[in-house]
Formats: sequence, C-alpha cells, structure tokens
Amino acid sequence: METLSFLADGVLLSLQPINIMLIMIGVTVGLFIGAMPGLGSVNGVAILLPITFLVPPDSAIIFLAAIYYGAMYGGAISSVTLGIPGASTAVATTFDGRPLAMQGKASLALVTAAIASFVGGTVANVLFTLFAPLLAGLALSFGPPEIFALMLLAFATFVGLGGDDIPKTIFSICFGLVLATVGFDTISGEPRLVLFDISGFLRGISFIVLAIGVYGIGEMLWTIEQTRGEITTTNPKMSVKGMISDTREATRRGWKGTTIGSFLGFFVGVLPAAGATPGSLMSYGVAKMVAKNPKEYGTGTPDGVAAPEAANNSASTGSMLPMLTLGIPGSPTTAILLGGMVIWGLTPGPRLFVDESEFVWGLIGSFYISNFAALLINLAFIPLFVAMLRMPFTILAPLIFVLSIIGGFAAARSMHDIWLIVIFGLGAFFMRKFDYPLAPAVLAIVLGPIAEPTLRQSLLLSSGDPSIFFTRPIAAPITVIAIFLILLPAFKLLRGKKKTELKA
Repeated sequence: METLSFLADGVLLSLQPINIMLIMIGVTVGLFIGAMPGLGSVNGVAILLPITFLVPPDSAIIFLAAIYYGAMYGGAISSVTLGIPGASTAVATTFDGRPLAMQGKASLALVTAAIASFVGGTVANVLFTLFAPLLAGLALSFGPPEIFALMLLAFATFVGLGGDDIPKTIFSICFGLVLATVGFDTISGEPRLVLFDISGFLRGISFIVLAIGVYGIGEMLWTIEQTRGEITTTNPKMSVKGMISDTREATRRGWKGTTIGSFLGFFVGVLPAAGATPGSLMSYGVAKMVAKNPKEYGTGTPDGVAAPEAANNSASTGSMLPMLTLGIPGSPTTAILLGGMVIWGLTPGPRLFVDESEFVWGLIGSFYISNFAALLINLAFIPLFVAMLRMPFTILAPLIFVLSIIGGFAAARSMHDIWLIVIFGLGAFFMRKFDYPLAPAVLAIVLGPIAEPTLRQSLLLSSGDPSIFFTRPIAAPITVIAIFLILLPAFKLLRGKKKTELKA
C-alpha cells in the first residue's frame, strides 16, 4: 500500500501542467527522432539535454524520459515504411514489418507496433514499481560469465532466424562476428582487421552504418531487381474502420510475441551492458522458436512485429532501474540521463529513493503517463506514415537513398561510412541473390562487441578454464539451455533424414 501511495503521488506530480506539456512535446519529438535513420534516442537525448537546464530537475528528467519513450516507439516507423531501422533496437521489427508494408498492410504493422510497445511499457512499469530493489540486486550478480552466457543464448536463437539451411546461417553469423572485431581490441588496445591501413576502420564498423547499408541500400536494390524497373507502389488501405479492424487483428495475432517481449525485454534491459537491442533480438528469436508455424516469420506476421517492439519498450524502462538504484547505466541513453542527473545535483544510487523520493516517484509516475501519451500520438500519426507508401517506388527509392546517406553521415560525419553503406548494400543484395540469410549477420555484429569482451574477461577470471560457465549458479543453466538450442536444429535435421530413409 505504501508503494501505491508513493506511485499515486508520482502520477499527480507528473500531471502538473508543465510536466504534461513537456511529456507531450518530448514524446512527439522522440517519435520523429526515432523514425529518422541515424539519430535514435541516444542522439536525441544528448542534443536536447542543454534545454533541460531551463526547467526544474524533476521536469527535466521527465522530459528526457519522454523523448526516450517516443524514440522507442518511433524506431518502428522507418523500419515498416522504408525498410530502414531507425535505430539498432528496431532491426528485428524490419524482418516482418517491411514485408507487411509491401503487402499493403502497413497500417496493421504500425498498429501492432504501437499496441505491443504500449503493453511492453506498461508491464515494465509495473515490474519496475514493484520489484526495483530486488531486480537491482539480481543485476549486480551478473558478471562477465553470466553476460556471455546470455549472449550465447541470444546467438542460439540466431540459428532459427536463418531458415532450414544451417550451414549458411552459421556462415552468416561468423561473417557478422568478424565484422564486429574490426577496430581497436577493447582489452589489449591493439588494432585488428584494419584493411589497407585505412584509418576509418580504427573506429570499428558502426552498427547504424551496417543496418542502413543492408536494409536501406540493399532493400532498395533488391526491390528494383525484382520489379525490373517498373513503376510500382503499394496501396495500403487507411480508414478509422480499418484501424479498428487492425487493432483487433494485432491483438489476436500478436499477443504471444507481445507477452514474450514484455517480460524478456524487461529482464534483459535491467542487466548492465545489455539493453534494448539484445532484448528485442532475443524476443524475436524466442517468439519464432515457440510459434506454431515458424516459417511465417520473415514473410509478414504481426507476431514478428509485436515481439521486438514490446521488448525494446520494456527494456528501455528496465535499463532505467540500474541507473536509479545502483548508479549504473543500463544503456547508452541512460548513461546520458545519468550525466544529466549528476549535473542537476542528484546522486543516483540506493539512497536516491530515500533522499529524493519525490523526484524518483515523479519520474516513475511519468513513465505511465509518457507510455499512454506515446500510444495516442503514435496512433494519430499512422495515417501520415502510411501515406508515404502510396508514392511510386521510382520516387520512394531516391528518397530512401538520400535518407540512407544522410543518416549514415550524421552519426560520425565521415565519408568512410558512406562508402561502407554502399559496400554493405551491394553485399546484402548479392547475399539475398545466393539465399544467404541477412538477419544472423546483422544481429551478430550487434552482440559481438558485448560477447567477445565478456568471454575473454571470464577466461581471464578462470585462468583459461571454460568450466566457469558451468560452475556458476546463474551462468550454468543459461549456458546449458543455449547449447541445447544451438544443437536442436542439427537433431531435427538428423531426425528428418532418418524418417526419410525409413520411408524409402
């Protein structure tokens, strides 16, 4: 009852006129920031941080948190309408969101994303409110072996993302892991795979550059090749009655993915160094593994949109938990929020809930209001986003190309990244031509920079003994499950061959 009383006070604080205004502005701005390839919540919060010094600290953090919420919703927009992830958190949304849009069902994809995001955010808010201290303690027990075991579990789901051709899937994963090692070694500091001594490779390969190249340029080239240069356009249906129907269908066909993403995303988001991207990718993989018809995934199923969207919104709230209770940012965006809190004279940590309870509960209350505001604003703008798809592809293709180049250049302002975007786009086109799955390669480069350092740190702790992954109480069960899931497709393949031989 005491918790509910604090929460009620926090909601009332967030409903003050200035805070409501900042929430609406923040969510709207975040929605469009998330939809712009190359920006994302990190850049949006960083750019707008100086503006917050004009308002009180509690209003400032509420404003920045609203931008974070809006950006998580907005990432799905460009994934569905253009096939370009607005940020790494929306990559998995592209797998089924874009095929739905090409089938004239962009409204269904966007409505599914909005509803799943709202449910994921709501579940995360409730879990945050009830279990903050307990979950913060659990997050502290995750060291390098536990984080690597979790990444291994994520890689295990990748095998299911590549279809039935396991060798091609494994090749795609390995190719992505190789790309993830380019640049300076995080442990030894030595440069690795710096091709032709080009200095641009010292910074490594930015994920947003890879994603824009593969899903922007690559998708554009593939569509041009498939249509043979003919003028094409999708004809999405858009009406109030249609949105109501889409809402029913999204609820009916996306509930399983939404449930998985809401809970799995939150717990992955709570872990320091994990965040929303691994949570969304794992949720998509798990949803596909438990689906009645996994082959629907990648062809345009609402469940494939719901799982990652619920997860990235749930994880964004989860990543706030270690920041507030431990002073450890759970994601790059919360690291910026942490810096803002320090500037405002607040000290994140266990004492924050006691010394600044009004501030903390006001922020938690704003999570609920921001989540509801983001749903309403997102649904209101869906007709505008769907209207983009009515443009002929001969107009849309140059627009995609320009946005891809601008988004790739904006991150680091480097021509090196522009050339990489073009190269990755051509590479993705030819991989599709030869039936190599793109998803495992893209996902591997996301988790590679987390998996490799934690693996090496774990082996340093155990003096090179790999049994550390099987002797620690949390890492052991996760590792065993991951190994089982990795070997499961091989068992299914062998079983299928035996059945074929018996029938023959």
